[in-house]
Amino acid sequence: MNETIIEKKTKSLKTKEKTLHMIGNAHLDPVWLWQWQEGFQETKATFRSALDRMKEYPDFVFTNSSAANYEWIENNEPEMFEEIKQCIEEGRWEIVGGWWIQPDCNIPSGESFVRQGLYGQHYFKDKFGVTAKVGYNVDSFGHHGMLPQILKKSGLDYYVMMRPNPQEKGLPGRIFWWESDDGSRVLGYRIPFEYCTWGKSLEKHVRRNAGELKSPFDDLMCFYGVGNHGGGPTKENIESIKRLNEDPDFPKLVFSTPNRFFDEMIEKGLPFPVVHDDLQHHASGCYSVHSGIKKWNREAENALLKAEKFSAIANWTTKQKYPLSEYDRAWKNVLFNQFHDILAGTSLEEAYDDARDMHGEAMSIASRGLNYAVQSLSWRIDIEEEEGMKPIVVFNPHSWESKVNVELEVGGLKESDILVDEAGNQVALQTVQSHATAGGRYRVSFIAQLPAMGYRVYKILKQASDKTFATIKADDTTLENDTYRVEIDPSTGFVTSLYDKNKNLELLDGPAARPVVIDDKSDTWSHNVLQYTDVVGEFKAISVQRVEHGPVKSVIRVTSEYGKSTIVQDFIMYKELNQIDVHVTVNWQEQFKVLKLKFPVNLIFRKGTYEIPYGSIVRECNGEEEPGQSWIDISGTHPSTGEMYGLSLLNDAKYSFDIHNKEMSITVLRSPIYAHHDPKEPVESEHYTFIDQGIQTFTYSMLPHEGNWETANTVKKAAELNQKPVTIIETYHKGELPQKDTFIDVDADNVIVNVMKIAEDNDDIIIRAYETTNDSTTCKITLPKWNRVIETTFKPSEIKTFRIPKDASKPISETNMLEWNEK
Repeated sequence: MNETIIEKKTKSLKTKEKTLHMIGNAHLDPVWLWQWQEGFQETKATFRSALDRMKEYPDFVFTNSSAANYEWIENNEPEMFEEIKQCIEEGRWEIVGGWWIQPDCNIPSGESFVRQGLYGQHYFKDKFGVTAKVGYNVDSFGHHGMLPQILKKSGLDYYVMMRPNPQEKGLPGRIFWWESDDGSRVLGYRIPFEYCTWGKSLEKHVRRNAGELKSPFDDLMCFYGVGNHGGGPTKENIESIKRLNEDPDFPKLVFSTPNRFFDEMIEKGLPFPVVHDDLQHHASGCYSVHSGIKKWNREAENALLKAEKFSAIANWTTKQKYPLSEYDRAWKNVLFNQFHDILAGTSLEEAYDDARDMHGEAMSIASRGLNYAVQSLSWRIDIEEEEGMKPIVVFNPHSWESKVNVELEVGGLKESDILVDEAGNQVALQTVQSHATAGGRYRVSFIAQLPAMGYRVYKILKQASDKTFATIKADDTTLENDTYRVEIDPSTGFVTSLYDKNKNLELLDGPAARPVVIDDKSDTWSHNVLQYTDVVGEFKAISVQRVEHGPVKSVIRVTSEYGKSTIVQDFIMYKELNQIDVHVTVNWQEQFKVLKLKFPVNLIFRKGTYEIPYGSIVRECNGEEEPGQSWIDISGTHPSTGEMYGLSLLNDAKYSFDIHNKEMSITVLRSPIYAHHDPKEPVESEHYTFIDQGIQTFTYSMLPHEGNWETANTVKKAAELNQKPVTIIETYHKGELPQKDTFIDVDADNVIVNVMKIAEDNDDIIIRAYETTNDSTTCKITLPKWNRVIETTFKPSEIKTFRIPKDASKPISETNMLEWNEK
């Protein structure tokens, strides 16, 4: 009997040597099965409840993220905002996350993740005098592999997540070093079981968390509090923690915060395992569902980046005002819409009307700012007077020389008119169908060779041509330039050949650009679905014909049908470019179906690579649905030549792909019911609205290449597709600017300057550049107009941020992503 008592006491002492850090929180979805206005109200109710609990329980502490929520309170309930501020000063209310919102962590661009931290951390610093140390995305559906670097350079040393769950992604422990390709590390933590609780007593929740404690990791975080629609910790939650802590069968329970937990873990110096990978997969359907929100996101991101670049250049060149506060507001709209249930496509239908409007505001701001900037520059270009001349200024938003197709609408064009560059050299000009059917307007197409991050003047002249321009070979089924021949089957509409004439090799291993329809009865998230394989049909061609032909490009239009749906693919081959652009219009009328475009390639020893935010990742070619950004690639050995060859697929609106053995696929759309979550089954008698019904448009490009994607300039070609040149029809006038100019020069092919903006705190220029091929590189970035030079070395896939003072006597400095110099 005495031995039993001793054993019990010993066991209790050992149990109490282990600690559960009880994290009182409220997961607040500002939008999900409700619109943001309801999320706004629930934020106020939840924060009020947390403040009341603090008054009742002196040892209770509360953890919360997302600057957007606090801005709501600041603007709508300033007295409550002051209460929160006081509790933060007392250390009882802890700010985590450091981001504007808890976004989807796969779909936003790399720069969007930087802006989450820039605007979030600046807000917390400005309003509360603190910045977060813990990255916090507890409900996001997966986490891309470049996040550790972005987190670390945004002042965040730790990271808390929950999905994917253990059955979806095996990890070596609950707590681990998470590492990016550049070597950046954050200490990550996967929440056991749930980030919120609903019951009054926490006994079952605490007991199962306690079961996860395994030496030497004798501390874990246990999250509690009513969540999703808000609520937070209840009186019953807090009372049950106090009661359970008295029970010798439970580990030590302490009211704690993520900061305290991580600080104690670091002090213990435990052997944390290292994870060098992205964290996938949960809810794979979220990569493709709701094409609208995903296209708006891509368009808004690129519009703002382009506008910022030229606004910064114009500010320093012409003193054009830089609209900092407007761009900040626009970015915050975009960031809010990246919330994981909005951008993922899993919210109710009405939420996307709100998202559309917010994106519209952001894109309007970007468009206005861009127009002021480029017109401020173009008005100062010295353009000579010549009767009938129509000057066209073409701006290149990229940090490298670009050779791209330019299209614009003009008036008063005659068939005999010619196009020349600033030096008088004639350039091939092609008239294509105008977007204005009324007459009197014309649409022209030409290939522009543009200086890096600069502009060039082209001129339409009313004079006889002194040059004849050849066309490619093109009929209703074949497109052929000097390098490639594309053949299309007139009966199916599929591409049957992509032939490299110089290498004498056929790249395809079967019909490509093939629209395939797949049955999909899963919910909006596609919970527990990793692949879409139940093929139920293919689109069949009803028309294959050449619709454009000229010295710049030729186009074959393939119109196909399936059921009540149609897809139109315009295959475009250029005389001077080797990518094949495809403009796609889909009229989708199917339900519980997936549409994919498939591209089989004839390669062995293959490697499949996907673009992820500010980086890339190699994944298995196993057919699983994967998140990606503006390109994917298969490179390998061609069996007929033994040489390296590959195919990159570029796009301007899609994020979901798969590679199965030799076949690449773009997932164009899914059509489940809005906001349908397993295990609820649809009721036959009820009416439902299905996602992605109707017309959508996007563009993809086939970029065949020798070697691999790194040497094929895939990253740059995809960027050119997503950020197109800007054109202004000017007039003649005197000016101090030349007719061709560049504002930046980068001497390393694998380094891109993606961001050029005015600083948040003064009129310095901020430049952000990144290494694109996972290879360490020495690089020189020059701003020739201001005689400023950055000489630096990039680690593989490293992102660097530089501050260039307007005062030329002050040195350039490298900063973190918050635009603060490292101390």
